[in-house]
Amino acid sequence: MKIAVDAMGGDYAPSVVVEGAILASKELSSDCSLLLIGLEEVINSTLTSFGGKPENIQVVHASEVIGMDESPTKAVPQKKDSSIVKGFTLLATKNADVFCSAGNTGAMLVGAMFTIKPIEGVLRPGIAGFIPKENGRYGILMDVGANADCKPEVLVQFAEMASIFATDLYGIENPKVGLINVGEEEQKGSLLTQATYQLLKQNSSINFVGNIEGRDIYNDKSDVMICDGFTGNVILKSAEAVYPLMAKRGYTDGFIDMFNWEAVGGSPILGVNGNVVIGHGSSTPEAVKQMILLSYRIAKSEVSKKIKEAYSKASI
Repeated sequence: MKIAVDAMGGDYAPSVVVEGAILASKELSSDCSLLLIGLEEVINSTLTSFGGKPENIQVVHASEVIGMDESPTKAVPQKKDSSIVKGFTLLATKNADVFCSAGNTGAMLVGAMFTIKPIEGVLRPGIAGFIPKENGRYGILMDVGANADCKPEVLVQFAEMASIFATDLYGIENPKVGLINVGEEEQKGSLLTQATYQLLKQNSSINFVGNIEGRDIYNDKSDVMICDGFTGNVILKSAEAVYPLMAKRGYTDGFIDMFNWEAVGGSPILGVNGNVVIGHGSSTPEAVKQMILLSYRIAKSEVSKKIKEAYSKASI
């Protein structure tokens, strides 16, 4: 397996990314190699500063870098030799099994849409986030930022794709799907959630358990939680604030530790023709390591292929 890593992506790249890649290289299986993409001379120099290049790490040169604050729609088509575009090219040409980056999130989304493209039948790809659950595992929250405005049909597809992902990654059979809303009753919520509820209720391919409220985010009422990207991003960022607040006060607990986003590593884009993981812009070496290990698990499970197969069957 080949994991392509954007060595130039993130607030502290390439040093933090290279260090994280070295940490990950020690835990990956012997059949796996890391492709660090970016300015070759800079990456090699950084590898040397950390003691040299491990055998399972290769460097792929890319002469350009897409900055964290650049316009994705301009940068992706203009910087064709950037580390992000080259990563997607490796993925599209089957020279990599998965691509991950802690760089410009918008550029990652645009790159995915225009390079490997959405799976046929998918209206809008989305980003799946991980939310700690009291039962000791993570729930899947989708979407967490790719689509601020959604139609009911899009939320239904989020439920379908996230259910496949939950089963594939965590082995949850028939995962419970909840629609995030302002009340449990069927008639509650916005026009979007009311219409989505009716479609989810009629969908036999998912295990819809109804509306869930904000207080249900961390309990076991649902394994998969569905919402538009605006709502999901607010929930995710609020959850990310828990761990540092508790750590600052000297409070430690197994459940609270699950809120540490560094231990999660990243979020996959579901609904595109390839395995893609987006890391946090301010990732530390540990976060980069976890992003790479998550990428490995996602590529190993072939979740993108399974989503594609599901939509292929649906269209027959």
